[in-house]
Amino acid sequence: MSDGTQTRQAALRRGRRAERRAAWRLRLKGFRILARNLRTPVGEIDLVARRFNLVVFVEVKARDGEAAAAESLGPRQRARIGRAAAYFLSRRPDLAACRVRFDAMLCAPGRLPRHVIDAWRDSGGGIT
Repeated sequence: MSDGTQTRQAALRRGRRAERRAAWRLRLKGFRILARNLRTPVGEIDLVARRFNLVVFVEVKARDGEAAAAESLGPRQRARIGRAAAYFLSRRPDLAACRVRFDAMLCAPGRLPRHVIDAWRDSGGGIT
């Protein structure tokens, strides 16, 4: 196995572990996880969670530090998540009356995931 393949696999394992920790943290806050690793034709969303009439689309970032994790969420990725969220909601009429929010979970080794509430607003043509 090449070093590049091993590095990629290690990053995938770290990402999956971070997503499990982020989902656990959301459940502790009273959210119900609706979807994990949601893949749509227009993009992917790490976690979709709901609490009462609020649906939250969560991007999980695992890096060596929280600052690096926060910086890794760029505008193109946010727009892609917005489009994927719109796609998801268009197929879930039961969620039509819910408020929508975009959050981030920043994961760093040895720390609890940091939940960034309302990390960005969708302006990428997704949710209107």
